[in-house]
Amino acid sequence: MMELDTLVIAVLAAVIFISFLLFVRLIRGTTTFDRLLASGAVGTNTVLILILTGYVFNRPDMFVDLALTYALLNFIGTVAIGKYLESHKED
Repeated sequence: MMELDTLVIAVLAAVIFISFLLFVRLIRGTTTFDRLLASGAVGTNTVLILILTGYVFNRPDMFVDLALTYALLNFIGTVAIGKYLESHKED
């Protein structure tokens, strides 16, 4: 059991590091669409971080519910921003 906990914590640390790199891309993106894609990727990694945190605290049921809610909000936000950018191409 201890080896699984160590593996989960190592994967969690790697995902947090990748999220940090994506956040840098979100800040320094060359175009608006690069920033939008980085935002979606950060949201997806946040869902993964929530699920892995649930396994670390032995409460995956509660954290999976939070992750699903966050995933829905992330998807709706990305679609809304994409629709806005599609209708305002000249800006």
